[in-house]
Amino acid sequence: MRKSLDYGLLHAMTAFVRVVDAGSFTAAAEQMELTTAQVSRLVSELENRLQAKLLQRTTRRMAMTSAGERYANQCRTILELVTEAEGEVSGARIQPSGRLRLLCMASFGDHYVVPLVAKYCAMYPTVTVEYSASQYVPDLLAEGVDVSVYLTQRLPDSSVVAQRLGAIHGVLCAAPAYLRRRGSPKTVADLADHACLRLVNASTTPDWELSDGKTSLSFEPAGPLIGDHPEAVVHAASSGLGIALLPAFAVLDKIRGGELVHVLPRWRSPDVGVYVLMPSRKFLEAKTRAWIELLKAELPAALQSDAEQLQANEKAKSRRARATGKSR
Repeated sequence: MRKSLDYGLLHAMTAFVRVVDAGSFTAAAEQMELTTAQVSRLVSELENRLQAKLLQRTTRRMAMTSAGERYANQCRTILELVTEAEGEVSGARIQPSGRLRLLCMASFGDHYVVPLVAKYCAMYPTVTVEYSASQYVPDLLAEGVDVSVYLTQRLPDSSVVAQRLGAIHGVLCAAPAYLRRRGSPKTVADLADHACLRLVNASTTPDWELSDGKTSLSFEPAGPLIGDHPEAVVHAASSGLGIALLPAFAVLDKIRGGELVHVLPRWRSPDVGVYVLMPSRKFLEAKTRAWIELLKAELPAALQSDAEQLQANEKAKSRRARATGKSR
């Protein structure tokens, strides 16, 4: 005699694993494009088939039983094998296709990643890319994200797979009008007498950490603005509101154009790592593998190029200053 779910067992296993990974029936239902009631019914039928309680549910929380934890691990293995088998037949592991969900920190993504998304779409027209931006630590499993690009000095403890692609750093800058009005700081200690504009988000700290390569220091700046998005702080600095510590990529064009001045150029923030994050490196579909390969081929070179341009701009400024001094 056949048991219930003989024809839908994999579907029920998928629902159960999605509930466990996402932490809620509602999130799992959204990922599977089902109703919450449908997902709940699938899990209940799975428990009836197994004659075992997999999840303890109340109106406020949900927790796995020990049997549920063991079963979830086995389900993941089975589902990965099924995905691999189907992928080999359908070509998903050979030819990029389907929907690719990407997440990136907003300003960094605008500068570096969005152009690569356009390039990827042109290279693989059978893939539909869903691109989202966020300033905070992504929950790849709960949000159904395939790949994220994330910036941080220290990766949080996580089950996701991370690959470092490079690094960025912050530089001090201010508008010429502000420096004419308040004067240019000659030392880091002088910053205490200036209006400081702070960028604070998941990749930065409230305190300013600075180093000249020999000496490192940390202090709490004070000023009229704290923002979690570089563009807001860049705009405030360009308007003459104060001195800001900002990612070099966010201010490079404005420094080259003269809207901002690189202040105390020997001092900079510590490196912030640029990471590509994915839920797992096992059984990567062709669409995901192709995107990661594009990132690895293009992003490190772009980061290095911007760093070199900033250095070249500072050297050119020094040459002009020396030439002006000699002419006098």
